Amino acid sequence: MNNNNSNINHNNNAGSFYFDLTLFTDQGALRYLFFTLCMLLYAAIVSANVFMIVTICLERSLHQPMYIFISCLSVNSLYGSAGFFPRFMVDLLSDTHLISRPACFIQIYVIYTYASYELTILSVMAYDRYVAVCQPLHYHSKMSFRVVRNLLIIAWFYPAFAVGLCVSLAGCLPLCGNKIHRFFCGNWSVVRLSCVDTTLNNIVGRFLTITTIFLPLIFVLFTYLRILLVCRRSSSEFRGKALQTCLPHIVTFVNYSISIFCQLLLSRFEPDEINPLVFVVLSLEFVIIPPINNPLVYGLNLPQIRGIIFKILKIPKTVPAG
Repeated sequence: MNNNNSNINHNNNAGSFYFDLTLFTDQGALRYLFFTLCMLLYAAIVSANVFMIVTICLERSLHQPMYIFISCLSVNSLYGSAGFFPRFMVDLLSDTHLISRPACFIQIYVIYTYASYELTILSVMAYDRYVAVCQPLHYHSKMSFRVVRNLLIIAWFYPAFAVGLCVSLAGCLPLCGNKIHRFFCGNWSVVRLSCVDTTLNNIVGRFLTITTIFLPLIFVLFTYLRILLVCRRSSSEFRGKALQTCLPHIVTFVNYSISIFCQLLLSRFEPDEINPLVFVVLSLEFVIIPPINNPLVYGLNLPQIRGIIFKILKIPKTVPAG
């Protein structure tokens, strides 16, 4: 009898060592088309972001706080993409979609820290634009190299610690299932499989959501409200210059805010409760659009970066008539 019980426990432990990502379906020959498209998209994301980082590093005129923050966004895009695309492309070609427990928690950590880093970096960039527009005479003292370094340390360190705590709590839970109805591992998807009470996980998860998502969003909105009030009292020339430097950040912020809210909303639903196409699009938009959006928005909209890119690529700049 004891031997039978030990065998059952052994089998349960073996089964719980792997998670089954159930959203993948048999696409037949189409899997090769989807794999090729994903590979091209991943190559484009890597190329565009590496190009941005190299351009900013090599061009001394871009060694300023705003461009340093932009290069950090590109580094984060590479980091988040590496946590999603390689595994996703393997699953597209595979007949089974099992992911080991350690690999699943590593993916959760990478994707969640990527999401948190994006918002903390955008918050730091919002503060940079606030000082530049609202307190231009104090910009160099308030955004010194030391201040920039400390802001980036906080922006990287806090999410790494907070997400690490959340993931480690989920990793300690005994699980009564192994099916995750997603394309990639998510913390809430794993917690829902628990056999025991998850009150502590829910509290820590909500605290993490508030501090790494909602507080940065509120801070960015507050800084741009202040910038808007200053622009209203300023000349049209000043408003034009402020808009030119702030517009890429606003576009990136709005795009990412929509992505993160869709992901938060999606985490509370099952696939069969939403239109399948909508569910797939919203699931993947979070990890696909921002990494390719950032280099395009900043590279094409900021004249300083655009000029350097045209110079490197030997593209003649068009001169306005008159």
